[in-house]
Amino acid sequence: MLPEEIEFLSECWEVFAHPHQVPPRCAQSGEPWLTWLLIGGRGAGKTRAGAEWVRAQALGRAPFADSVAGRIALVGETEHDVREVMIEGVSGILGVHARHERPLWSPSRRRLEWANGAIAEVFSAEDPESLRGPQFHCAWSDEMAKWRQAEAAFDMLQFGLRLGDGPRQLITTTARPSKLLKRLLADPSTAVTRAATAANAFHLAPTFLRHVMARYAGTRLGRQELDGEIIEDRPDALWSRALLEQCRVAAAPGLQRIVVAVDPPATSSKRADACGIVAAGLAEGGMVFVLADDSVSGATPTMWASKAIALWHRLEADALVVEVNQGGDMVRTVINEIDASVNVTQVRASRGKWMRAEPVAALYEQGRVKHVGAFPELEDELCDFASSGLSNGKSPDRLDALIWAVASLALGRRGDGPRIRTL
Repeated sequence: MLPEEIEFLSECWEVFAHPHQVPPRCAQSGEPWLTWLLIGGRGAGKTRAGAEWVRAQALGRAPFADSVAGRIALVGETEHDVREVMIEGVSGILGVHARHERPLWSPSRRRLEWANGAIAEVFSAEDPESLRGPQFHCAWSDEMAKWRQAEAAFDMLQFGLRLGDGPRQLITTTARPSKLLKRLLADPSTAVTRAATAANAFHLAPTFLRHVMARYAGTRLGRQELDGEIIEDRPDALWSRALLEQCRVAAAPGLQRIVVAVDPPATSSKRADACGIVAAGLAEGGMVFVLADDSVSGATPTMWASKAIALWHRLEADALVVEVNQGGDMVRTVINEIDASVNVTQVRASRGKWMRAEPVAALYEQGRVKHVGAFPELEDELCDFASSGLSNGKSPDRLDALIWAVASLALGRRGDGPRIRTL
């Protein structure tokens, strides 16, 4: 391939862009979008996407722009952030332009000027009033979720987006549960794209990915900073994210007793509730360690029973604790047909879920329960469970299985045979 051909291809961003870096066709409403919200993990390519989008707007380059945007706003948390990341950064605006089309950067005037007359001005979210007066065809705002004066700066920017036939804005940010970000996510005129750090793995150091994934995968920080998830606490929930992070350990010590708890679904259809399957162990001194969450959805009785028994064998557990409120005879029969050697302890719920969960949550508060690693889906249920249940109205099956596992080890006497205990 000739050098000029290589140079030409290197300028065709649409050829190399990841799907999450390409402007969406329409908003959530199906109409043309007014705000493109790109939420991603660290290193997911958000800055490159923003810089390329600004380049396309300033030069009127299809397919990302229909015409030249003569006035562009660049808004970051501070002017320093705009300069160091959005403009002069490795993936910033200057870096994505070919030499012959690169705009003139005047730091003292805080503006970029293209040869065709397009201008991009720099603004700090720390000074919302600086956005009062100027007007724009489009805007790129970076890391809005951590702006300290997000609401004020965003509002002033909206009043300035008043040039052309359809002023638009791109917001690139990591995920934080800010009120403004949640409002934008719910806005029908917003188009949302998401990306995890791993989506851009080719452009990241392998050692970086291995290190951060090994240390943070599944944790609250990892899900926010690597997966681009918005992680929230429910104010009235029994558990909190901070509490669970304090309970996290890398490994369990020698365990005196291990149980696998099962909360079977009432039906076996594909739309049935999940079957909660959680394992825990008891260490010397009474500390409980949660070891696994193998819960499964849409499974037949044979499927979930097989999975629970497989976990029982893998961990060399002492008992399979099974709730028998729903079809106790069926549960016993299915398990015995698969493996009659399994030591089954049957438990029956005599109180509501909240009443059963409270004493287990208290053990967490006392520091008597630890999580060996991260269990994202289980922990989501814990942090969303209040007296009214889960916010989505579904059954907390993983939580139920956890309660039976922890309670059988720390709150009740041992179940050494197929007797029925209540909680």
